[in-house]
Amino acid sequence: MSDANRRFEAEMLPCLDAAYSLARWLVRDEHVAEDVVQDAYLRAFRYFASFRGGDPRPWILGIVRNCCYSWFAQQKRSQEFEVDLDDADAPSLDADDRPQTPETLLSRKVERAHVTAAIAGLPVVFREVLVLREIEELSYEDIAVVLAIPKGTVMSRLSRARRLLQEHLSDYR
Repeated sequence: MSDANRRFEAEMLPCLDAAYSLARWLVRDEHVAEDVVQDAYLRAFRYFASFRGGDPRPWILGIVRNCCYSWFAQQKRSQEFEVDLDDADAPSLDADDRPQTPETLLSRKVERAHVTAAIAGLPVVFREVLVLREIEELSYEDIAVVLAIPKGTVMSRLSRARRLLQEHLSDYR
């Protein structure tokens, strides 16, 4: 194995879960997300020489995002298409410290389903920024790199995404 191959594996493979999570949230289909991530990693490997070091997550997540948008274009669908998310397959959200009783487990499952549905229902431009910040915990600067937009636009979209999510979840409560 060449040094470039070893370097690619060392830097990019730890980002695989984040790449799949972003793809899953954007395309809202686990099988398509797997294909998109595979395509993204092939592209990343092909163009790895252009990676200039630093944190590899923004670089690879930018490629994943571009692959998702390529998939959208190939499907010739609206970016606002509807796909049901099965709670068991949904990316995990942080659990709280409530006791593990049947009632709290059911309550947590219902809450998670509402939050997942609310996030999935956001327009893709807001969903992607929310997922990158709140689930992948990227900085505003890294999100700006991934999305190729100014940091101020990231902050604006994130604020609007949070507001839309809050509005949707307030209807639930």
